[in-house]
Amino acid sequence: MRTKQTLLAIMLIAATGLLQGCMLAVVGVGAAGTIAYIRGDLEAVESKPIDAVYEATLTAVEALELTVTEKSKDALEARIVVHDSQDRKTTIRLKTTTEGTTKLSIRVGTFGSETRSRLIYQKIREQLEK
Repeated sequence: MRTKQTLLAIMLIAATGLLQGCMLAVVGVGAAGTIAYIRGDLEAVESKPIDAVYEATLTAVEALELTVTEKSKDALEARIVVHDSQDRKTTIRLKTTTEGTTKLSIRVGTFGSETRSRLIYQKIREQLEK
């Protein structure tokens, strides 16, 4: 009986660890503020107006040789959809949070790719710093 209880406890601990992996969040603080990778989306807040972040994003994806297939923008929100050479889709969303502050969200493919999202974000940051 004791062995069964021990085995059950081990299985519960393992299951808890696996389920928490689905809610994985990697958070970092950079020069721009908080950057988080949550459920396939890289999210950051930039202390720049949406117009500046939009232009920096277009320049960054062009530098990465990604093909813009869709883009839309108004004073409050913007969306840019790009494809790479293997036709993988990346969606970049911008949203004005306050005057002069923009929330940025990058999703690569269906499930996300933290590495590719961070590369795109790094290129956007380079353009914003110019």
